Amino acid sequence: MIGKKIIDLTMLVDNSISGVSIEQAKTKDADGWNATTLHLYSHSGTHMDAPLHFEVNNQTIDKIPVHRFISEAWVVDLTNIQPKELITVTHLNSISDVVEKGQSILLKTGWSKKVGTDEYRNALPRISSDLAHWLGEKGINMLGIEPISVADVNNLEEVTEIHTILMKNDIIIVEGLTNLNEISKNKVTLVALPLKIGNGDGAPTRVIAIEE
Repeated sequence: MIGKKIIDLTMLVDNSISGVSIEQAKTKDADGWNATTLHLYSHSGTHMDAPLHFEVNNQTIDKIPVHRFISEAWVVDLTNIQPKELITVTHLNSISDVVEKGQSILLKTGWSKKVGTDEYRNALPRISSDLAHWLGEKGINMLGIEPISVADVNNLEEVTEIHTILMKNDIIIVEGLTNLNEISKNKVTLVALPLKIGNGDGAPTRVIAIEE
């Protein structure tokens, strides 16, 4: 990848992350090798949702076509977003005029810097229903965000509505991104590879951005 900058957008998976437990299973001294047992909530850390998550349809994480995990992505700078603010189409600025069907969108809010605080979970910026419908009309491939959810996790009606709109429009949702501040271009190649979990409603995902 000479001449290209590769940025890791994935949170570290360790015991500090909600829904993660990593235990020593083997040691080199006792067993001949080191190994751990991983207990992972399917939506822990950086992860991808499958439509089964909200029973929008029966598509599971292992059934999402792999060609969709790599795409061009526009990066929207929303670093001045306020806690609990609704993100609308107007927030996309000029990108709304150039984004094409099959491309993806990354929302750079800086929210990953709040990991470990109450605000990270309970005051996250949210996708408005109008924006969710607009993304569907545009045929967006993936929507990547820094918060743990596209909607208020403390409001079941809202979180169900926004996930459902996006999933009915066949938009792949990637949540819990980090390091978007390291992206300097307004368009990158986005690679998001979820664990291939049979009948999975979602999965932890390794995500990178590639800058030309």
